[in-house]
Order: sequence, then C-alpha cells, then structure tokens
Amino acid sequence: MKIMQRFSGSFSAAAFVALATTFVPFGMGVSISSSAVAAVLPDFTDLVDKVGPAVVNIRTTERAKGMQPGQGAPGSEDEEMQEFFRRFFGQPPGAQPPGGQRPQPSPRGRKGGPQGGDDQQQTPRGVGSGFIISADGYVLTNAHVVEGADEVFVTLTDKREFKAKIIGSDRRTDVALVKIDSTNLPRLTMGDSSKLRVGEWVIAIGSPFGLENTVTAGIISANSRDTGDYLPLIQTDVAVNPGNSGGPLINMRGEVIGINSQIYSRSGGYMGISFAVPIDEAMRVSDQLKSVGRVVRGRIGVQIGEVTKDVAESLGLPRPQGALVARVEPGSPAEKAGVEAGDIITNFNGTIIEKSGDLPRLVGNTKPGSKSTLTVLRKGNKRDLPVVVAEMEVEQAAKKEEKKPKQEQTLNSLGLAVIDLTEGQKRELKLDGGVIVEQADGSAARAGLQQGDVIVRLNNTDIKDAKQFNGLVAKLDPKKNALLLVRRGDASQFVPLRPAQP
Repeated sequence: MKIMQRFSGSFSAAAFVALATTFVPFGMGVSISSSAVAAVLPDFTDLVDKVGPAVVNIRTTERAKGMQPGQGAPGSEDEEMQEFFRRFFGQPPGAQPPGGQRPQPSPRGRKGGPQGGDDQQQTPRGVGSGFIISADGYVLTNAHVVEGADEVFVTLTDKREFKAKIIGSDRRTDVALVKIDSTNLPRLTMGDSSKLRVGEWVIAIGSPFGLENTVTAGIISANSRDTGDYLPLIQTDVAVNPGNSGGPLINMRGEVIGINSQIYSRSGGYMGISFAVPIDEAMRVSDQLKSVGRVVRGRIGVQIGEVTKDVAESLGLPRPQGALVARVEPGSPAEKAGVEAGDIITNFNGTIIEKSGDLPRLVGNTKPGSKSTLTVLRKGNKRDLPVVVAEMEVEQAAKKEEKKPKQEQTLNSLGLAVIDLTEGQKRELKLDGGVIVEQADGSAARAGLQQGDVIVRLNNTDIKDAKQFNGLVAKLDPKKNALLLVRRGDASQFVPLRPAQP
C-alpha cells in the first residue's frame, strides 16, 4: 500500500521499473518498457492547464456586533476547522477543536479601522471553492460555503477579485449559484454524471486550507452512494479538505461531473473517502435558482422506510425492493390517493423503486400539480393509485404518543401480551381495529417492540381485537416468520418475528 501511495505521487517510470525488478524472484527476468508504464499512468498536466483558469477561490465575510471572550474570529483557521468538524464529523457547535486555545479576534476587515466600528465590524467568515459555468460570470459552489455570508468575494486565477451576488442556494442538495460582474470568462464544460464508471480517474481543484488552485487526483470509488441526503452522491478517494468545498470534480475529458461537498472520517481528518454532488442534479438546481431564485420540488406526503430482506421474504417478494410507507400525512396527496401505512410503493410513474431513497428523488423532481401514478403492494396484491403531486412544504409535527394501556394479558408465542384499543384511541389514531402491546418479551423484545406499540396487521390479515390476534398467533407455523405491521406514534413499519416452539 505504501508503495502504491508513493508511486501515485512522484515516481518516474524508470524508478518504477527498478522497483518492480526488486520484487522478482532471483533468476527470473523482467521486461517492462517505459512506454508501457507511461500508458498506465495518467498525465494530468494538460488537463489542469485547460480547466484550471475556470476554478475560483471564494471567501465570505459577515457583520458581527462583537466577539464573546475566548471566541475564535470568523474566517480564522480555528473557525474553519470548527465548521469542518460540525458539517462532516458531527461535532457539536462550539466544541473545542484540536490545537488548544482559540485565537483572538483579528482587526482585519473592521469598518473604521482597528480602533472603531466595534459594534458593526466586517470579519472574514470562511474560504471555499467554486467554478465558472458561463462566460458572463455565473459560478457554482456549495450552499454551505455561502450560507450566512453578508458578502461573497470571488478570486480568479489571474488574481482579479469580484464581489459576487448570491442568486440562490439549496440546502437539500448543497448547491449554490453566485454571479460576478464580468464577461469573456473561462468556463468549464459540464459532463454527464449518469455515465460515470467506477474506477475511472478524476481530479479535484480547490482551495484546501486557503491554498488556492490545489490539484488532487484519484478514482471514482462508488456511484450513487446513498448517504441519507436528498440525492445519491459520487464517492471518490480524491483528497478533499476544508476549503475544497464547492470546487469541481473533473473527468479525464475535462468535464465537470460533480461538486466536491463532503468527506467521511472517524479520525477528524481525510481518510480516503470523499463525496461530490452529481453535476446533473446540480445543474437542474442551478437552472431553477437562476430562473426563480429557489428550488421547487414535488411531494406526496408519506414517510418511508427500507424494505428489508426479512420483510421481502415474508411478503413473497423475490428481493428487497420498493419503499415501505411508514406514515401517511393527513390531508396529503397520498392520503387522497388512498395510500395506507404498510403499503410498499414499487413504482412511480413507470419507474421502478429499487430502494426507498429513489422515491423522494423521483417525486421531488416532479412538477407540482402533475398527475402521477403510484404502484403499491398491499396484502399481496398490486394496485395503481393516481396521485396529484403537491409542492414540498414544511413537515408537519408528529402527534403525541398514545396513552399506555391499563389491561394485562399473558404472553403468546410471539412473546407479546396485547389489549384492545379503546374507541377513543381508534378515533384518535384513525383506525378501525388493532391491539396495543402491553408487554414484549423474547423475540418481540429483541426485535424492538415495546409497550404502547399498536399492531394493526398480522401477515395479510387486519387485526380487529386481542382475541382475534391471539387466535391467529396460535395457528402460526413456528418454522416460518410472521410479519407484523406495527405503528408507533405516526410511523408504521413491518417487523418479522419467529413464533416460539411449543
């Protein structure tokens, strides 16, 4: 591994040949030509000369009314590292980063000089990267680079600096569009991130730790990596550090295929895993920001979860696929379309839902007001439900948890004691039947069931009351998993359980 790391840095072809010869067993010959080695190693020099001038440095400032004692100055290395740890490693805001005591505020940027303007000072906030996408001055970067900034300055490779205007930003995709007042600027060509191949060479250009126009190289490690964000990201092993955010990820044809945005680390430093926003999605966001200043997305009003292997087997699915509906928002397009908790959405407008994360992206890219079709699997049967997509809005607050039941029952073979829902609870939960878990033990407890959970379905049978539920449980085959549809609060999920042997 160490050999390869050095080799990818500054080894010459001749040195590599000599090294390779060292590891050949005694008595065996080796013949590696310099041209063969050169054919394997990419040369980035012409590529960097071509695309480098269109990559910019972005610095931001903010107005502050003064600093608290011991607080680091915005824009200082300490503050940049705080933001880095907060965004990528989950360190709480205000936590002390490695390196000891915080630096004192710098007078640089104050209005009225070092002695004046303390109650309204302009201080450095942070440094990032970006790249020019049009000759008339539109620049793409990350939303977190310009978020909270009062002023944004863009510096070109020829050292010209411009004050930029923020056209718009989108936190869900971490994309922002800014504009500088200039013409005939060098610009980058956009590629097609949907055609990326794992293993292909790419480079990143940016300003890590303020070091402008730094070039790093690597390969595509994975495509469409689902990190829990709104869109799947491109994973690479390209070195990315604080200040690289917003810079371009470029293929060997000189095309932008992503915006460098995040890294993954357990140590607080770069560990060989970085992520980029696919340029296809970034340009869709950019077009909307340019035209209306914000991103309009569709929504249908469901909370979803993954379809696990056990759930798929219990439902007779050939493989885990689709999005499990955990909750349907009252009054939402999904409720009006007849979607129910426990449904598995397998198709949206003719596109197969391979994993749950596909659904919000497909719905989000659908124009509000559009008539669409959901294909759902319910109790072993497929059905098509017409739905009118609405515009995305703030999520509604979850309801209060249901009151705990007072009755007690003996444990059945699933390790559950259940009681009936009261009429008031049924009205509150909008259910016709179901039972409340009074006690969970054995396999039920290990699966995470707890007191207060509501069981609304066993396999493909709706539950009416405790008597019916216990009767169904008594007839279960102990060699097969039983599938419970369980509701907790406003969310529902399938829980597979194996009955105890008699």
